[in-house]
Amino acid sequence: MQTIRLKREKRPYEINEELKLLRTNLLFCGADKHVFLMTSAFSGEGKSTVVYDLCLSLAELGKNVIMIDADMRKSMMKHKINGPVPENGLSHYLSGQCELEDVVCQTDVDQLYAVIAGTVPPNPTELLASDNMKGLIKFCREHFDYVVIDCPPIGLVVDPAVVAPLCDGTMILIEANEVKYRLAQETVAKMKVAGCPILGVILNKVSEKKYGRYYTKYYGKKYYKAYYSHSDSQA
Repeated sequence: MQTIRLKREKRPYEINEELKLLRTNLLFCGADKHVFLMTSAFSGEGKSTVVYDLCLSLAELGKNVIMIDADMRKSMMKHKINGPVPENGLSHYLSGQCELEDVVCQTDVDQLYAVIAGTVPPNPTELLASDNMKGLIKFCREHFDYVVIDCPPIGLVVDPAVVAPLCDGTMILIEANEVKYRLAQETVAKMKVAGCPILGVILNKVSEKKYGRYYTKYYGKKYYKAYYSHSDSQA
């Protein structure tokens, strides 16, 4: 099994606390919830960063975690690697070019594993709907405590709706002041059709200028990100 080194950015104390809150919310979703999908409305909202930080946070609890980069169209996870990107990735396995053991990578973080997206394929949606994808999720369920899948934005492509039936729950990330209420509703509606429970909505990039002293107190003046989980009814 190949080992990859991950970039580790030091997060402010307040951000770490919000990640712990998100982590706790997931753990309390139920003993039957082990495979999570995260999507967003559009690109650039910070989805991949939250997935990455959440996986690190879960691993810090001593959980065996695997992070699957299913955004084969525009992978951001490869930028989290400190060193060479693995030769084989998810697209290679799903298309039958390599075996499963060739794409599951150990990281330099204890109990954290990863599957990187791989080369951009011409048919990502079809690959995600393949039996190989089902086999990958089945394997991960049997060998890891938690599986977190980074999917493309549902507002742009149908890929998350294809993967969702294989998962136990969906998280939707929304960037504050960028995604309109109606578009957020449409994003939630698209994922509901997929038949996978929506566990919550995460509000990201909350600015102190908009929300005043509360966020100034807790997030300072230079780092404006918040991770919040809300129930489906509030979404």
